[in-house]
Amino acid sequence: MASETFGIEKKKVDKQLYDYQQKDIDKIFGVIDEHPENYNLLYQLPTGGGKTVIFSQMTREYIQRTNKKVLILTHRIELCKQTSKMLSGFGVRNKIINSKVKELPDQNDYMCFVAMVETLNNRLNDEKLKIEDIGLVIIDEAHYNSFRKLFKFFEKCFILGVTATPLSSNIKLPMKDNYRELIVGDSITSLIEKGFLAKSNIYSYNVGLTNLKVGMNGDYTVKSSEELYSNYSMQEKLLNAYYERSRGKKTLIFNNGINTSVEVYHTFKNAGLPIRHLDNTTSKQDRKDILKWFKHTPDAIVTSVSILTTGFDEPTVETIVLNRATKSLTLYFQMIGRGSRVLKDKNEFTVIDLGNNMARFGNWSSPVDWKQIFRSPDFYFENLLSDEDIERDFQYQMPEEIRAQFSKTEDVTFDIEAAYDTVIKKGLKSKAVLEWSMEQHVKMCVENSEDVFDARILAKELKDDISSRIKQYSYCISKSTKNYRDWLEEDYSRKLRMQINKEF
Repeated sequence: MASETFGIEKKKVDKQLYDYQQKDIDKIFGVIDEHPENYNLLYQLPTGGGKTVIFSQMTREYIQRTNKKVLILTHRIELCKQTSKMLSGFGVRNKIINSKVKELPDQNDYMCFVAMVETLNNRLNDEKLKIEDIGLVIIDEAHYNSFRKLFKFFEKCFILGVTATPLSSNIKLPMKDNYRELIVGDSITSLIEKGFLAKSNIYSYNVGLTNLKVGMNGDYTVKSSEELYSNYSMQEKLLNAYYERSRGKKTLIFNNGINTSVEVYHTFKNAGLPIRHLDNTTSKQDRKDILKWFKHTPDAIVTSVSILTTGFDEPTVETIVLNRATKSLTLYFQMIGRGSRVLKDKNEFTVIDLGNNMARFGNWSSPVDWKQIFRSPDFYFENLLSDEDIERDFQYQMPEEIRAQFSKTEDVTFDIEAAYDTVIKKGLKSKAVLEWSMEQHVKMCVENSEDVFDARILAKELKDDISSRIKQYSYCISKSTKNYRDWLEEDYSRKLRMQINKEF
C-alpha cells in the first residue's frame, strides 16, 4: 500500500511502535473517524514517551488513509529539523517551511510540511503562501500560546495538539478554550515500570524563596531570581549539593537568568570542575561545540538558561539540577524530563532541587489528574502551595562540618513549635520560647569552647540555625514580616553574645 500512496515511501528506519504508542494512535484515529474535520483534539504523553514517533507514524497512516496533506507546527527551529528527520525515517517525504521559504511553488510535490509557527503566520498573513488540501494539523508542544493565532487559517481541518503537560503557558488562556477533548497517554510511573523511562531520585534542599517576586507571566521574575541565586551562599549550597549527590556524573544545571548561570560557571570552574555555560546569546557554532563536548565527556557539566528544556535530547545525562524555582508545572516536567531517557546501563537518574519545586508540584513521577487540570486549570493554580506554606514545614539540618564543631553536645535540635505549645499551656509570654532556645545555644557554645573568644566564634556558626528558629517562631505567633524577623534575629544574636560573656 505504501508504494501506491503519493508522498509515502518505504520506511528507512526499522521502528516498531510500542504497545502503548499503538494503543494511543488507535484512540486518536477513533476520534478522527468520528470527527474528520473542524475538530480540535489534545493528546498528552510524558517527555520521553515518544511523541514524535507517534505523530510521524500517524502522519504516514493519515496520508495513506485520506490522501490529504498534513501540516506539523513547532515553535523552535531545532524541533522543526528533528521532526523532519523523523518523518523522513518513517518514509514521509516532507518540506520544512522556514524563514528562507517565501513561496511554495513546489507544494504539489509534498503531502507533508513542517513549519515554524512564526514563519508560517507571517507568510499566511501576507498572503504569500497558501497550502492546499490540508486535512490534519499537528501541533507539537501545544501548551505554548503562540499557536492560537494560526487556528483561524485551518478551521476546516482536524487539529491535533500534542504536549507532555496540557496546561496553558498563560493562565488567562486555558487550553480547554481551544481543544474539545483530551486523550491522556501512559503515566510516568507506568513508563518507568515498563522500562521506557529512567527512575528519578530527587534530593530537595530547603531554600528561602519569600523574597522572590512573581511577574506578569505568573512565574518568578528573572531579576529577583538573579539576586537570590547569584549570591555567595546559594552558590556554595549548589556546589556542596553537587559534591554530595553528583560528583563525577554528567550534569545539567538549569537557571533562571544569564548572570546566575555565568556565576555558576565561575564557581565550578574555580573548583576545578569541567563546566561550560550556554544561553540564547551563545553562537550556533559554540553551542554545537559545547553540546558535542558534553556528549563525549563523562563528567561534563553544562549550566544553562531555559534553552535546553525542549528539543534537546542527550540520554547520557545522569543528573538534573534545578538551580531555580518555578511556578510552571510544564517547565518542572520539561527540566526533569531531560534526564529521564534510558540507556543500556542507565535506568536511574538524580535530580537536585534547589527551588522547593518538588514541595510545590509533588514528585516528578507522582500521578497527575491531567483531565482535571485540563477542565479546571484555575482550581489547580489556586491549590498550589505558597512559598510561605512550603517554608513553614522546613526542618533545619545542621551541616556536618558545623555539627562537628559542637561534637560535645549530644542534641543540637530544638523544636520551636513544641516549646510554643508548652508556653501557651503554662500561660507564659511567647518570648519564653526564644529564651529557652537561647539557653541551649549558650550551653552548646560554652561546652565546645576553651574560652570566651572560641565561644563567640562558635556562636557565629549558628547563624542559619538561629534564622530557622526565628522563622518558625514568627509562624507560631502569626507575625512573620521580614523586617520583624530581621530585627528578632539581630536581637537574638546580640543577647546570645552577652550571655556567652557572662558564662566565662
